[in-house]
Amino acid sequence: MNAPAGSMPAPPGDVPQRHQRPSNALPRPDGELERLLAAWEPPRGWRVIASVNNIFIGKLYIATAFVFLLLGGVLALLMRAQLAAPSQTLFSAPVFQQLFTMHGTVMMFLFAVPMVEAIAVYLLPNMLGARDLPFPRLSAYSYWMYAIGGLAFYATLFWQLAPDAGWFMYPPLSGAAYSPGLNSDFWLLGIGFIEISAIAGAIELITGTLMTRAPGMTLGRMPVYAWSMLVVGLMIVLAFPAVIAGTALLEIERAFDWPIFDATRGGDPLLWQHLFWFFGHPEVYIIFLPAAGLVSTMVPALARTTLIGRHAVTAALIAIGAVSFLLWIHHMFTAGLGGLGMSIVSILSVAIAIPGALQIFAWIGTLWRGEPRWTTATLFLVGFLVTFVIGGLTGVMLALLPIDWQVHDTYFVVAHFHYVLIGGMVLPMFAALYHWVPLWKGRMLSERAGRWVFGLIFGGFHLTFFPMHIAGMLGMPRRVHTYPAGLGLEWPNLLSSTGAVVIAAGVLLFVVDFVRSQRGEELDASDPWRSPTLEWLPSELYGTRSIPHVEHHEPLWHRPELHREVEAGAHWLPGTITGGRETLLTSPVQAHPLRVVTLANDSLWPVLAAVGTAAFFLLMTVKQWPGTVAGGVLAVVSIWAWLWQTDRAPPFEEAEAADGVLLPLGASGRQAPSYWGVVTLIVVEATIFASMAFAHLHVAMKLDACPPPGVGLASHATLWLQSLGYALSLAFVTWAGLGAWRAPVRRWRALLLMPALALAALAYWSGLQTAWPSERPPTLDAWTGTLAALHALQGLQVVIAGLLALYYAARIASGLVRPRQHATRESIVLLWTWICAEGVLTVWWPVLAA
Repeated sequence: MNAPAGSMPAPPGDVPQRHQRPSNALPRPDGELERLLAAWEPPRGWRVIASVNNIFIGKLYIATAFVFLLLGGVLALLMRAQLAAPSQTLFSAPVFQQLFTMHGTVMMFLFAVPMVEAIAVYLLPNMLGARDLPFPRLSAYSYWMYAIGGLAFYATLFWQLAPDAGWFMYPPLSGAAYSPGLNSDFWLLGIGFIEISAIAGAIELITGTLMTRAPGMTLGRMPVYAWSMLVVGLMIVLAFPAVIAGTALLEIERAFDWPIFDATRGGDPLLWQHLFWFFGHPEVYIIFLPAAGLVSTMVPALARTTLIGRHAVTAALIAIGAVSFLLWIHHMFTAGLGGLGMSIVSILSVAIAIPGALQIFAWIGTLWRGEPRWTTATLFLVGFLVTFVIGGLTGVMLALLPIDWQVHDTYFVVAHFHYVLIGGMVLPMFAALYHWVPLWKGRMLSERAGRWVFGLIFGGFHLTFFPMHIAGMLGMPRRVHTYPAGLGLEWPNLLSSTGAVVIAAGVLLFVVDFVRSQRGEELDASDPWRSPTLEWLPSELYGTRSIPHVEHHEPLWHRPELHREVEAGAHWLPGTITGGRETLLTSPVQAHPLRVVTLANDSLWPVLAAVGTAAFFLLMTVKQWPGTVAGGVLAVVSIWAWLWQTDRAPPFEEAEAADGVLLPLGASGRQAPSYWGVVTLIVVEATIFASMAFAHLHVAMKLDACPPPGVGLASHATLWLQSLGYALSLAFVTWAGLGAWRAPVRRWRALLLMPALALAALAYWSGLQTAWPSERPPTLDAWTGTLAALHALQGLQVVIAGLLALYYAARIASGLVRPRQHATRESIVLLWTWICAEGVLTVWWPVLAA
């Protein structure tokens, strides 16, 4: 690395002295930039779909999420046409329920959360100063699975197969008795791959934010937007598994008649609400917090001054993320829960307004102190502040038990959450598009048209949703397809329907202006706002010419010459060392440079894996078993081939990450992104298990006696023997990888995976036999059904263990597990540890829950 004298601090204490950076700038070697460009050259022609670069995937992701916004908006217009006047007959009740269910599902699952991750995939690497996120193929897999599956899911509308039980799918309405067709199955299984896509994206964002920041970008200097995405990533891996468990349990009940939510056989419909809203309430903040991070990044640039209370704003993000998990019960205030518990949740629901208000005051104070540019982005930000404050105030009202009992399930609630979600996410999204669109192709949107776009969307929004407060107070219930005249609901509904058309006009004008502005050749991206954050550095597909060293939380304001230095290759990793795609790994807290790692290159395997995964879920829904099996095989084979190309031994031990600075090449152990990616995946799996264990505990607590009369639990001796089987299985897996690179022992070490798998399978089978007697099938009652579901989950884990064993044995036999090539071994041992731990918890759970 070349840097002017005194421009950078001394190296951190954990970097040897011989790695110190020189104080003089030397000329870059000839051909260095050309090699960097060649390493990041995208595929051409139809093979462009194989690109895994975050810029390409991010653009596709944003465009696809925006398409789903338009599709969901069309459904909203159809509903408002039906409700514009009393006793309309444009749509029958069943068709209206499909429109309503699909509108909510599309907006929540196919637009809001994917758009959050899409903007992060596009924006975050450059904002962190990284070449790319650590798992580019995982980002590509996440996108293609979402796009393919989402479009197929939306197409169910055209075959009258769209779900019709509401986007929240409450039993018993969504059960087999009241929804006997495939409509609800499409929701339950279709949402599955969307959740997997979101979790895959979250793993990428968490690992990338913690491990690939520019050197010197400590957690204290990290952009607020990066903080918001870190918090949101953690929230996704903790919240989304609950709805995965819930959808699996409900689909099991529908498909196999295991009475998990059936009150007549010991189940409880409220169990679904607990699982769904444990996911659903944090999801509101999963949508809002990234928007808050974007606002905290845009406001300083547009106001031309530092964000007031930056550390307090960051702390507020963390506080909101944590407290949001304690509030799911406020969606169930009318369900007859205990008074003490509801009172505590009511207090917390009001208290969460405090960190939200702190952020709002910080934004207003920054705009007040600075000299704002009144651009379209600024107008949208001010519109967001006004709208979100109104939504927050009605949220505080709904947090109070007497008011909630009065207006629950009325249009007052519809107005509230649209004020929160559109005001809290969609308006900041439009501000972000106007602010960052120059990065897209170097072209700006029209400010003149933008003011019309803002006026139509902002004005139309309030015209649409403010009258809904009045309709709700007058008693108009949610989810109705029509209403009689004479109740005072005519004018509120007519105004709302008129406002929906005005919003649509604003969105249409935006689309026209965007298409117009982006036509023509791509220009060099410039920063029209003189922003303080790194994404505005000159960049190509490989990111910046060299990875900057950061000394301040507003690096471009603190060091105006950083543009020139980075473009001249005067900072970290100015070229390609191995001829491939590389980035720096830095320590999670202090961002000390630790290693240089090679990133995965372009590949079709993630696309094929996504096709297989989407086909597996969608064809399973319509019971096309040959196609389901083929989709599953395609997904497994593609993921196998994709992973087989990774974890390669680096060509040499050290790399010159900068002039005179040597860093290890490649990573293993706790310094490897793959290690922490697997740890995050285990957290997801553990949360799914905890959700299903909670389901069993919930129905057990309703029993007069637990276990039910006539049920004998397995003896402790049997349980300890089953636990020993899992422990020995893990021991064999661990033993298989020790010294597996030595040619004489390589083959028999691979064979050790066979007894490891056999022991795990034997322990599972034994637990299955002792979990319940043959005279108590899972269809008998909810206690047995939820216990069977727990064992079914562990059975899936044993199947995964079999795939891992085959893959690991093949790697060992092929000589791909070596002293400097063992990320595969570490990852599989970690996963196997959790599989065995879950197995032990599964066999012991009936005893612990009794």
